[in-house]
Amino acid sequence: MTLWERVAGLPLAVSGYTLDSLTAFDRTTALVRLAGGDAVGSGEDVGLDPVVPADLPLAGSWTLGGFCAALDGLDLWPGEPPEWENARDWRRWAFESAALDLALRQAGLSLASALGRDVAPVRFVNSLGLGSPASVDLVVTRVAQYPSVGFKLDAAPDWSDDVVSELVALGSVAIVDFKGRYELPVEDEPALAAMYARVLAAFPDDVLLEDPHAGYAVPAERLSLDAPIHGVADIGAVRTINVKPSRIGSLERLLAVYEWCEAHDVAMYGGGMGELGPARRQIQLLAAIFHPDGPNDVAPSGFNAPALAAGLPASPLAVDGAAAGFG
Repeated sequence: MTLWERVAGLPLAVSGYTLDSLTAFDRTTALVRLAGGDAVGSGEDVGLDPVVPADLPLAGSWTLGGFCAALDGLDLWPGEPPEWENARDWRRWAFESAALDLALRQAGLSLASALGRDVAPVRFVNSLGLGSPASVDLVVTRVAQYPSVGFKLDAAPDWSDDVVSELVALGSVAIVDFKGRYELPVEDEPALAAMYARVLAAFPDDVLLEDPHAGYAVPAERLSLDAPIHGVADIGAVRTINVKPSRIGSLERLLAVYEWCEAHDVAMYGGGMGELGPARRQIQLLAAIFHPDGPNDVAPSGFNAPALAAGLPASPLAVDGAAAGFG
């Protein structure tokens, strides 16, 4: 039985849904709440200031698989098309994750028990950039505050020899993210090339190199892909991937990715997309089930603040996998 088959047949009773918004750190996401009986299932659209249709015909008695299939015939994005085509998958995930949450709550099941899986504490990293001009001061401060938490850093052409040397000396960088697969314009090719040379020469072999630009080769054992991964067909021969449920969009496709990677010895870690509410807990739970030991970019939302408060969780993060529902 596949992972999808384990949950697709769950009964799902939907009486309606409501919409709300969440705002923090100069960001707004949309909260989708599916109601049925005494239970509510939550999902989150991570798009920027998303406007979600409020009149979709979702009420009825379904299976989880039937509900997800029915979304194929609905216009989840009426009016003007989204600025980014990927936003369609972000919205799809909001409804499918809410449906999964509701179906599990109605059945009195946790996700781990429904899938026949264990839950483990999650190693997580803090994802951020170094500003312009690049400075390691923010990382140094955070290492002092939370020494158990590693980092996923957005590389930039102005990373100097000194910046790279200081980062290497800290010993807390798990991933260097080049963001080279988003088709963004390169303004200074020589500076970019120099930065690649510094990073490849200086960082130790256990630091992953995510989404390098076309034309820049990195060692296969250190390569990780993020932006191109929307399903199994996108994985190819790469040895490590960043799994972002919102980007994949479909629960069936997401579970297929987990199974394929386990069967083909592809390492995984989880990725966040600025989730502010339930979707943050959901990606933490998925990481706890499928790849707890990876450098998971699923840090609690407090790590997105410009200055970190006291009392934030240490890494690894204890995740409640026993409660009914999806996170």
